[in-house]
Amino acid sequence: MFRTLARPDVLVTTLAAAAILMVTMGTRQSLGLFVSPLNSSTGLGIATISLALAVGQFTWGAIQPVAGALADRYGPRAVLIAGLLLLALGSASTPLMSSGFGLIVSLGLLSAIGSGAGGFSVLIGAAAQRLPVESRAAASGVINAGGSFGQFVCAPILQKLIQSIGWMGAMWSMALMTLAALPLVGWLSRPMQQPAPHHAEADNGLRHALGDALRDRSYLLLHLGFFTCGFHIAFLVTHLPGEVDLCGLPPSVASWSLAIIGLANIFGSLYAGSCVARYRSKYVLAAMYGSRALLIACYLLMPRTDLTFYLFAAGLGFTWLATVPPTAAIVGKLFGVRYLATLFGLTLLSHQIGGFLGAWLGGLAITRMGDYTWMWYADMALAAFAALVNLPIREAPVS
Repeated sequence: MFRTLARPDVLVTTLAAAAILMVTMGTRQSLGLFVSPLNSSTGLGIATISLALAVGQFTWGAIQPVAGALADRYGPRAVLIAGLLLLALGSASTPLMSSGFGLIVSLGLLSAIGSGAGGFSVLIGAAAQRLPVESRAAASGVINAGGSFGQFVCAPILQKLIQSIGWMGAMWSMALMTLAALPLVGWLSRPMQQPAPHHAEADNGLRHALGDALRDRSYLLLHLGFFTCGFHIAFLVTHLPGEVDLCGLPPSVASWSLAIIGLANIFGSLYAGSCVARYRSKYVLAAMYGSRALLIACYLLMPRTDLTFYLFAAGLGFTWLATVPPTAAIVGKLFGVRYLATLFGLTLLSHQIGGFLGAWLGGLAITRMGDYTWMWYADMALAAFAALVNLPIREAPVS
Protein backbone atom coordinates (compact mmCIF):
# COMPACT_ATOMS: atom_id res chain seq x y z
CA MET A 1 0.00 0.00 0.00
CA PHE A 2 2.80 2.43 0.82
CA ARG A 3 4.07 2.13 -2.76
CA THR A 4 1.44 4.79 -3.55
CA LEU A 5 3.70 7.30 -1.76
CA ALA A 6 6.74 6.56 -3.92
CA ARG A 7 6.37 9.60 -6.21
CA PRO A 8 8.88 12.20 -4.90
CA ASP A 9 6.46 15.13 -4.54
CA VAL A 10 3.85 12.91 -2.84
CA LEU A 11 6.47 11.59 -0.42
CA VAL A 12 7.79 15.08 0.41
CA THR A 13 4.28 16.39 1.08
CA THR A 14 3.47 13.44 3.33
CA LEU A 15 6.72 13.53 5.30
CA ALA A 16 6.60 17.31 5.78
CA ALA A 17 3.08 17.06 7.24
CA ALA A 18 4.18 14.15 9.45
CA ALA A 19 7.21 16.09 10.74
CA ILE A 20 5.13 19.16 11.63
CA LEU A 21 2.64 16.95 13.49
CA MET A 22 5.58 15.28 15.25
CA VAL A 23 6.44 18.63 16.84
CA THR A 24 2.94 19.94 17.58
CA MET A 25 1.60 16.66 18.98
CA GLY A 26 4.84 15.56 20.66
CA THR A 27 4.96 18.70 22.79
CA ARG A 28 1.22 18.72 23.48
CA GLN A 29 0.98 15.06 24.50
CA SER A 30 3.86 15.45 26.99
CA LEU A 31 2.37 18.28 29.07
CA GLY A 32 1.24 15.84 31.78
CA LEU A 33 4.91 15.52 32.80
CA PHE A 34 4.83 19.16 33.93
CA VAL A 35 1.84 18.84 36.29
CA SER A 36 3.77 17.73 39.39
CA PRO A 37 6.77 20.11 39.00
CA LEU A 38 4.41 22.98 38.19
CA ASN A 39 2.43 22.24 41.35
CA SER A 40 5.58 22.00 43.48
CA SER A 41 6.91 25.28 42.07
CA THR A 42 3.74 27.39 42.10
CA GLY A 43 1.62 25.72 44.80
CA LEU A 44 -1.46 26.26 42.66
CA GLY A 45 -2.83 22.76 43.23
CA ILE A 46 -3.46 19.83 40.92
CA ALA A 47 -7.09 20.82 40.31
CA THR A 48 -6.11 24.32 39.12
CA ILE A 49 -3.37 23.04 36.84
CA SER A 50 -5.71 20.33 35.51
CA LEU A 51 -8.30 23.00 34.73
CA ALA A 52 -5.75 24.95 32.68
CA LEU A 53 -4.84 21.80 30.74
CA ALA A 54 -8.54 20.95 30.36
CA VAL A 55 -9.17 24.39 28.85
CA GLY A 56 -6.28 23.61 26.52
CA GLN A 57 -7.93 20.35 25.50
CA PHE A 58 -11.14 22.16 24.58
CA THR A 59 -9.34 25.06 22.90
CA TRP A 60 -7.26 22.65 20.79
CA GLY A 61 -10.48 21.12 19.52
CA ALA A 62 -12.34 24.42 19.09
CA ILE A 63 -9.61 25.87 16.89
CA GLN A 64 -9.53 22.85 14.56
CA PRO A 65 -12.61 23.71 12.42
CA VAL A 66 -11.62 27.41 12.40
CA ALA A 67 -8.04 26.65 11.32
CA GLY A 68 -9.37 24.09 8.84
CA ALA A 69 -11.78 26.61 7.31
CA LEU A 70 -8.98 29.20 6.99
CA ALA A 71 -6.69 26.63 5.39
CA ASP A 72 -9.46 25.50 3.00
CA ARG A 73 -10.04 29.11 1.93
CA TYR A 74 -6.58 30.68 1.97
CA GLY A 75 -4.19 27.73 1.97
CA PRO A 76 -2.34 26.05 4.86
CA ARG A 77 0.92 28.04 4.82
CA ALA A 78 -0.11 31.08 6.88
CA VAL A 79 -2.20 28.95 9.26
CA LEU A 80 0.71 26.61 10.02
CA ILE A 81 3.26 29.41 10.50
CA ALA A 82 0.92 31.23 12.90
CA GLY A 83 0.26 28.00 14.77
CA LEU A 84 3.94 27.21 15.33
CA LEU A 85 4.66 30.75 16.50
CA LEU A 86 1.76 30.69 18.99
CA LEU A 87 2.81 27.27 20.29
CA ALA A 88 6.34 28.55 20.89
CA LEU A 89 5.00 31.70 22.61
CA GLY A 90 2.74 29.65 24.89
CA SER A 91 5.59 27.36 25.93
CA ALA A 92 8.02 30.23 26.48
CA SER A 93 5.55 32.27 28.57
CA THR A 94 4.39 29.45 30.88
CA PRO A 95 7.36 29.77 33.30
CA LEU A 96 6.44 33.45 33.74
CA MET A 97 2.92 32.64 34.96
CA SER A 98 2.20 32.45 38.69
CA SER A 99 -1.59 32.14 38.75
CA GLY A 100 -4.25 29.80 37.47
CA PHE A 101 -5.45 32.46 35.03
CA GLY A 102 -1.92 32.86 33.71
CA LEU A 103 -1.65 29.12 33.04
CA ILE A 104 -5.00 29.19 31.27
CA VAL A 105 -3.66 31.93 28.98
CA SER A 106 -0.30 30.25 28.24
CA LEU A 107 -1.20 26.54 28.22
CA GLY A 108 -4.97 26.70 27.81
CA LEU A 109 -5.06 29.28 25.02
CA LEU A 110 -1.74 30.15 23.34
CA SER A 111 -0.18 26.67 23.28
CA ALA A 112 -3.48 24.98 22.49
CA ILE A 113 -4.39 27.34 19.65
CA GLY A 114 -0.89 26.97 18.22
CA SER A 115 -0.82 23.18 18.33
CA GLY A 116 -4.40 23.03 17.02
CA ALA A 117 -3.56 25.23 14.03
CA GLY A 118 -0.72 22.79 13.27
CA GLY A 119 -2.86 19.74 14.02
CA PHE A 120 -4.61 16.91 12.24
CA SER A 121 -7.35 18.81 10.42
CA VAL A 122 -5.08 21.30 8.66
CA LEU A 123 -2.31 18.82 7.88
CA ILE A 124 -4.46 15.90 6.71
CA GLY A 125 -6.78 18.26 4.84
CA ALA A 126 -3.86 19.98 3.09
CA ALA A 127 -2.29 16.66 2.15
CA ALA A 128 -5.57 15.12 0.93
CA GLN A 129 -6.21 18.02 -1.45
CA ARG A 130 -2.72 17.69 -2.95
CA LEU A 131 -2.43 13.90 -3.19
CA PRO A 132 -3.86 11.37 -5.63
CA VAL A 133 -6.85 9.39 -4.36
CA GLU A 134 -4.86 6.16 -4.14
CA SER A 135 -2.25 7.81 -1.88
CA ARG A 136 -4.55 9.32 0.74
CA ALA A 137 -5.08 6.31 3.03
CA ALA A 138 -1.35 5.56 3.27
CA ALA A 139 -0.53 9.26 3.69
CA SER A 140 -3.01 9.67 6.55
CA GLY A 141 -1.40 6.74 8.35
CA VAL A 142 2.12 8.14 7.90
CA ILE A 143 1.08 11.66 8.96
CA ASN A 144 -0.66 10.27 12.03
CA ALA A 145 2.41 8.18 12.85
CA GLY A 146 4.43 11.39 12.83
CA GLY A 147 2.41 12.67 15.79
CA SER A 148 2.97 9.40 17.62
CA PHE A 149 6.70 9.49 16.91
CA GLY A 150 6.76 12.98 18.39
CA GLN A 151 5.30 11.66 21.63
CA PHE A 152 7.81 8.80 21.66
CA VAL A 153 10.72 11.24 21.26
CA CYS A 154 9.49 14.18 23.32
CA ALA A 155 8.30 12.45 26.50
CA PRO A 156 11.67 10.97 27.64
CA ILE A 157 13.63 13.99 26.39
CA LEU A 158 11.42 16.44 28.28
CA GLN A 159 11.54 14.28 31.42
CA LYS A 160 15.34 14.35 31.29
CA LEU A 161 15.30 18.11 30.75
CA ILE A 162 12.94 18.59 33.70
CA GLN A 163 15.30 16.58 35.89
CA SER A 164 18.48 18.29 34.65
CA ILE A 165 17.58 21.95 34.03
CA GLY A 166 14.18 22.20 35.70
CA TRP A 167 10.67 22.45 34.29
CA MET A 168 11.17 26.10 33.26
CA GLY A 169 14.24 25.25 31.19
CA ALA A 170 12.34 22.32 29.66
CA MET A 171 9.51 24.67 28.65
CA TRP A 172 11.91 27.10 26.99
CA SER A 173 13.62 24.19 25.22
CA MET A 174 10.20 23.11 23.94
CA ALA A 175 9.66 26.61 22.51
CA LEU A 176 12.95 26.44 20.59
CA MET A 177 12.06 22.97 19.30
CA THR A 178 8.80 24.37 17.94
CA LEU A 179 10.49 27.26 16.13
CA ALA A 180 12.89 24.80 14.49
CA ALA A 181 9.89 23.27 12.67
CA LEU A 182 9.05 26.46 10.74
CA PRO A 183 11.11 25.53 7.61
CA LEU A 184 8.96 22.40 7.21
CA VAL A 185 5.95 24.55 6.31
CA GLY A 186 7.66 25.53 3.06
CA TRP A 187 8.14 21.90 2.09
CA LEU A 188 4.48 21.10 2.69
CA SER A 189 3.14 24.09 0.77
CA ARG A 190 5.60 24.15 -2.14
CA PRO A 191 4.19 23.57 -5.67
CA MET A 192 3.63 19.98 -6.77
CA GLN A 193 5.65 18.51 -9.63
CA GLN A 194 2.34 17.67 -11.29
CA PRO A 195 -0.94 19.61 -11.04
CA ALA A 196 -2.96 18.91 -7.92
CA PRO A 197 -5.63 16.27 -8.53
CA HIS A 198 -9.04 17.52 -9.58
CA HIS A 199 -11.76 16.64 -7.10
CA ALA A 200 -15.02 15.82 -8.78
CA GLU A 201 -17.42 16.47 -5.89
CA ALA A 202 -19.74 19.46 -6.27
CA ASP A 203 -18.68 22.64 -4.46
CA ASN A 204 -21.72 24.50 -3.15
CA GLY A 205 -19.76 26.46 -0.56
CA LEU A 206 -18.66 25.88 3.01
CA ARG A 207 -21.98 26.84 4.60
CA HIS A 208 -23.86 24.33 2.46
CA ALA A 209 -21.30 21.63 3.26
CA LEU A 210 -21.65 22.29 7.01
CA GLY A 211 -25.42 22.16 6.80
CA ASP A 212 -25.37 18.83 4.97
CA ALA A 213 -22.89 17.37 7.46
CA LEU A 214 -24.76 18.44 10.59
CA ARG A 215 -27.97 16.86 9.27
CA ASP A 216 -26.25 13.56 8.56
CA ARG A 217 -26.88 10.88 11.21
CA SER A 218 -23.67 9.03 10.41
CA TYR A 219 -21.61 12.17 10.89
CA LEU A 220 -23.20 12.77 14.30
CA LEU A 221 -22.56 9.17 15.37
CA LEU A 222 -18.94 9.62 14.35
CA HIS A 223 -18.82 12.66 16.65
CA LEU A 224 -20.13 10.63 19.59
CA GLY A 225 -17.44 7.99 19.19
CA PHE A 226 -14.69 10.56 18.81
CA PHE A 227 -15.93 12.39 21.93
CA THR A 228 -15.21 9.31 24.04
CA CYS A 229 -11.80 8.93 22.37
CA GLY A 230 -10.92 12.46 23.49
CA PHE A 231 -12.01 11.76 27.07
CA HIS A 232 -9.80 8.68 27.17
CA ILE A 233 -6.67 10.27 25.70
CA ALA A 234 -6.83 13.53 27.67
CA PHE A 235 -7.38 11.70 30.95
CA LEU A 236 -4.35 9.52 30.36
CA VAL A 237 -1.88 12.12 29.05
CA THR A 238 -2.80 14.48 31.90
CA HIS A 239 -3.07 12.07 34.81
CA LEU A 240 -0.99 8.99 33.97
CA PRO A 241 2.02 10.56 35.78
CA GLY A 242 -0.24 11.03 38.83
CA GLU A 243 -1.42 7.42 38.66
CA VAL A 244 2.20 6.26 38.51
CA ASP A 245 3.01 8.39 41.56
CA LEU A 246 0.05 6.95 43.50
CA CYS A 247 1.49 3.49 42.86
CA GLY A 248 4.82 4.53 44.42
CA LEU A 249 6.77 4.27 41.17
CA PRO A 250 9.39 6.79 39.94
CA PRO A 251 8.51 9.55 37.40
CA SER A 252 10.60 7.79 34.75
CA VAL A 253 7.91 5.09 34.57
CA ALA A 254 5.40 7.74 33.49
CA SER A 255 7.68 9.28 30.86
CA TRP A 256 8.62 5.91 29.42
CA SER A 257 4.96 4.83 29.44
CA LEU A 258 4.06 7.91 27.39
CA ALA A 259 6.99 7.18 25.08
CA ILE A 260 5.86 3.55 24.66
CA ILE A 261 2.36 4.79 23.82
CA GLY A 262 3.88 6.95 21.09
CA LEU A 263 6.09 4.15 19.78
CA ALA A 264 3.25 1.64 19.68
CA ASN A 265 1.00 4.14 17.93
CA ILE A 266 3.52 4.56 15.12
CA PHE A 267 2.82 0.96 14.18
CA GLY A 268 -0.86 1.33 15.03
CA SER A 269 -1.24 4.38 12.79
CA LEU A 270 0.50 2.71 9.86
CA TYR A 271 -1.63 -0.40 10.37
CA ALA A 272 -4.77 1.74 10.58
CA GLY A 273 -3.85 3.38 7.29
CA SER A 274 -3.57 -0.04 5.66
CA CYS A 275 -6.86 -1.20 7.22
CA VAL A 276 -8.69 1.83 5.85
CA ALA A 277 -7.71 0.71 2.35
CA ARG A 278 -9.09 -2.82 2.96
CA TYR A 279 -11.99 -2.63 5.41
CA ARG A 280 -14.86 -0.31 6.26
CA SER A 281 -13.51 2.33 8.61
CA LYS A 282 -16.46 2.04 11.00
CA TYR A 283 -15.49 -1.56 11.79
CA VAL A 284 -11.86 -0.51 12.31
CA LEU A 285 -13.02 2.14 14.79
CA ALA A 286 -15.36 -0.24 16.63
CA ALA A 287 -12.54 -2.76 17.09
CA MET A 288 -10.17 -0.07 18.39
CA TYR A 289 -12.59 1.33 20.94
CA GLY A 290 -13.66 -2.13 22.10
CA SER A 291 -10.04 -3.13 22.66
CA ARG A 292 -9.56 -0.12 24.95
CA ALA A 293 -12.39 -1.21 27.23
CA LEU A 294 -10.82 -4.69 27.53
CA LEU A 295 -7.33 -3.28 28.20
CA ILE A 296 -8.57 -1.01 30.99
CA ALA A 297 -10.38 -3.96 32.59
CA CYS A 298 -7.15 -5.98 32.46
CA TYR A 299 -5.15 -3.10 33.92
CA LEU A 300 -7.51 -2.78 36.89
CA LEU A 301 -7.02 -6.47 37.68
CA MET A 302 -3.21 -6.45 37.43
CA PRO A 303 -0.62 -5.52 40.11
CA ARG A 304 0.72 -1.96 39.75
CA THR A 305 4.31 -2.51 38.67
CA ASP A 306 6.48 -0.80 36.09
CA LEU A 307 6.00 -3.78 33.75
CA THR A 308 2.23 -3.46 34.09
CA PHE A 309 2.37 0.18 33.02
CA TYR A 310 4.65 -0.59 30.09
CA LEU A 311 2.39 -3.41 28.84
CA PHE A 312 -0.70 -1.28 29.36
CA ALA A 313 0.94 1.59 27.46
CA ALA A 314 1.90 -0.67 24.56
CA GLY A 315 -1.63 -2.05 24.28
CA LEU A 316 -3.34 1.32 24.44
CA GLY A 317 -0.71 2.93 22.26
CA PHE A 318 -1.52 0.70 19.30
CA THR A 319 -4.93 2.40 18.96
CA TRP A 320 -4.04 5.70 20.66
CA LEU A 321 -4.36 8.16 17.78
CA ALA A 322 -4.79 5.46 15.17
CA THR A 323 -8.48 6.41 15.26
CA VAL A 324 -7.63 9.48 13.17
CA PRO A 325 -7.11 7.84 9.71
CA PRO A 326 -10.42 5.88 9.76
CA THR A 327 -12.32 8.86 11.16
CA ALA A 328 -10.93 11.17 8.47
CA ALA A 329 -11.64 8.47 5.87
CA ILE A 330 -15.32 8.31 6.84
CA VAL A 331 -15.64 12.11 6.65
CA GLY A 332 -14.00 12.04 3.23
CA LYS A 333 -16.30 9.25 2.00
CA LEU A 334 -19.41 11.03 3.22
CA PHE A 335 -18.63 14.56 2.00
CA GLY A 336 -15.51 14.54 -0.22
CA VAL A 337 -12.20 16.27 0.47
CA ARG A 338 -12.94 19.86 -0.61
CA TYR A 339 -13.83 20.87 2.95
CA LEU A 340 -12.22 17.94 4.73
CA ALA A 341 -10.10 20.18 6.97
CA THR A 342 -13.23 21.98 8.23
CA LEU A 343 -15.51 18.95 8.63
CA PHE A 344 -12.81 16.78 10.18
CA GLY A 345 -11.96 19.76 12.39
CA LEU A 346 -15.51 19.65 13.76
CA THR A 347 -15.09 15.99 14.71
CA LEU A 348 -11.89 16.98 16.50
CA LEU A 349 -13.90 19.61 18.39
CA SER A 350 -16.14 16.80 19.67
CA HIS A 351 -12.99 14.84 20.51
CA GLN A 352 -11.69 17.72 22.61
CA ILE A 353 -14.96 18.41 24.42
CA GLY A 354 -14.43 14.89 25.69
CA GLY A 355 -10.79 15.81 26.28
CA PHE A 356 -11.79 18.77 28.46
CA LEU A 357 -13.91 16.50 30.65
CA GLY A 358 -11.22 13.80 30.83
CA ALA A 359 -8.51 16.22 31.99
CA TRP A 360 -10.71 18.27 34.34
CA LEU A 361 -12.67 15.43 35.96
CA GLY A 362 -9.44 13.53 36.52
CA GLY A 363 -8.14 16.50 38.53
CA LEU A 364 -11.36 16.65 40.55
CA ALA A 365 -11.25 12.89 41.19
CA ILE A 366 -7.74 12.90 42.63
CA THR A 367 -8.46 16.03 44.70
CA ARG A 368 -11.75 14.88 46.21
CA MET A 369 -11.42 11.08 46.26
CA GLY A 370 -7.69 10.58 46.47
CA ASP A 371 -7.42 8.24 43.45
CA TYR A 372 -8.65 7.70 39.90
CA THR A 373 -10.79 4.57 40.42
CA TRP A 374 -14.07 6.02 39.18
CA MET A 375 -12.35 7.68 36.24
CA TRP A 376 -11.09 4.28 35.10
CA TYR A 377 -14.62 2.86 35.32
CA ALA A 378 -16.02 5.80 33.36
CA ASP A 379 -13.27 5.48 30.75
CA MET A 380 -13.97 1.78 30.29
CA ALA A 381 -17.73 2.34 29.91
CA LEU A 382 -17.24 5.15 27.39
CA ALA A 383 -14.85 3.04 25.30
CA ALA A 384 -17.48 0.29 25.05
CA PHE A 385 -20.10 2.91 24.13
CA ALA A 386 -17.86 4.30 21.38
CA ALA A 387 -17.44 0.82 19.88
CA LEU A 388 -21.20 0.42 19.62
CA VAL A 389 -22.15 3.82 18.19
CA ASN A 390 -19.78 3.44 15.22
CA LEU A 391 -21.52 0.32 13.90
CA PRO A 392 -24.67 2.03 12.47
CA ILE A 393 -22.62 4.59 10.51
CA ARG A 394 -23.50 4.64 6.80
CA GLU A 395 -20.36 3.81 4.88
CA ALA A 396 -19.87 2.44 1.39
CA PRO A 397 -17.97 -0.86 1.07
CA VAL A 398 -14.29 -0.70 0.18
CA SER A 399 -13.90 -1.33 -3.53
